Amino acid sequence: MNQRYRPITRLGMGGTGLGDMYHATSEDAAQAAVDASWDAGIRYFDTAPHYGAGLSEHRFGQALRRRPRDAYTLSTKVGRLLKPHPAGDIESPFVGTLPFKRVFDYTADGVRRSIEDSLQRLALGHIDIVYVHDLSPDYFGNEFDRNFAIAAGRGGAFEGLVKLREEGVIKGWGLGVNTVEPCLRALQQSDPDIFLLAGRYTLMETTPLDALFPLCAQRGAGVVLGGPFNSGFLAGGDHYDYAPATPDKIARRERLQQVAARHGIDLAAAALQFGLAHPVVAATIPGASSPEHAKRNAALMEVAIPAQFWQELRAEGLVPEAAPLPDGKPVL
Repeated sequence: MNQRYRPITRLGMGGTGLGDMYHATSEDAAQAAVDASWDAGIRYFDTAPHYGAGLSEHRFGQALRRRPRDAYTLSTKVGRLLKPHPAGDIESPFVGTLPFKRVFDYTADGVRRSIEDSLQRLALGHIDIVYVHDLSPDYFGNEFDRNFAIAAGRGGAFEGLVKLREEGVIKGWGLGVNTVEPCLRALQQSDPDIFLLAGRYTLMETTPLDALFPLCAQRGAGVVLGGPFNSGFLAGGDHYDYAPATPDKIARRERLQQVAARHGIDLAAAALQFGLAHPVVAATIPGASSPEHAKRNAALMEVAIPAQFWQELRAEGLVPEAAPLPDGKPVL
């Protein structure tokens, strides 16, 4: 894979938890979560202005600024500018906020302003990877085509990010989304390096196998898997893709859990390791809002999972034939 960006560790730390997704996190717990991730060997950290209206970026900056900047990779996102708003702006699924409101801007000027603002909140000297955030049908519905046209057109976010990469301000860029279609369009219309795709290549769903992953392989683009637990669902939670899980999702999880139980496997370990077997996948980034979460994620990556478990999943029709299976070697 032709990487312009700095190589990233196979296990990263997602920043939704530090933005108070679903529940509040204290400053001390946020610091401890990043420290625990660092101690576990994690050197890739992802955040976004959207997460707690700047809260996640602020906390990552506080936690990372005493670390050598050339020792880790940091990504954040563009597409939302934060404007002062004294009351703050709570937006589900986040329950915390800094005193800002979110304003969408998918222009090249907006991208440059967003990165400058993120650097201020982070108090760091540079950002390695930038993702265009939530430019996706699941977020915008009927307004998706209009917003994508802004981002992909002249004077749009894609053009701005290519220029920022050429200037050396960032090392790589792509999209941070929950659906496959925008990633395919971006590859067809521009020159992205890497995608952050949340929840679409997991033990619950493997949509990218059909078109996206082959095109990424052809173009030399990488993929980071966000939401490997599908909003915590595969780790025992009640939410799937940020909403209460439906009966069909619960039924599929029960089938997965039955196979895992027969092999004495923690389903969360299998969920975390599964996606990394595909050659275009550069990393997976579960969220962590506490040191316990961070340590658990690292430990799950080291769990030895026998080949028979994966073979039974395939025999049960729970993993498609086209999906590469893990080889049982530690992946951190």
